[in-house]
Amino acid sequence: MLTWKDVISFATKGNPTPDKIVQKTEKEWKAQLTQEQFRITRLKGTERPHSGELCSIYDEGKYNCVCCNTPLFDSTIKFESSSGWPSFTQPIKENAIKYVKDTTLGMIRVEVLCNTCDAHLGHIFPDGPEPSGLRYCINSESMVLDTK
Repeated sequence: MLTWKDVISFATKGNPTPDKIVQKTEKEWKAQLTQEQFRITRLKGTERPHSGELCSIYDEGKYNCVCCNTPLFDSTIKFESSSGWPSFTQPIKENAIKYVKDTTLGMIRVEVLCNTCDAHLGHIFPDGPEPSGLRYCINSESMVLDTK
């Protein structure tokens, strides 16, 4: 189980190696994604709180990256955080997520990206439920729910 200490270590010392790497041109991403998905995943945007379709869905399944379909989170670790974005306590695999120190907006945060294709997903905070204490705060537009 990942802890905040692990997250900080990844963000400062290097991330786990992904199972594969997906790279596309901006033109290819624009052709594949909706305008809002592109803005969020490729330009590091954020959707308005409580506006994302996946915010209030708790169906069983896997939450995959909208860009490369890599499994990121399992529905069993999703929780209601009242933050306005889908929230999770752990990634599906340790190497599914990339962690990057983010100093935008005049504060220090940890950005989370898909470790396969570098899609911006959201941020992680150390205020989640036990036992990990982690809250992955993820944009709905950056994921698709696979209920198969």
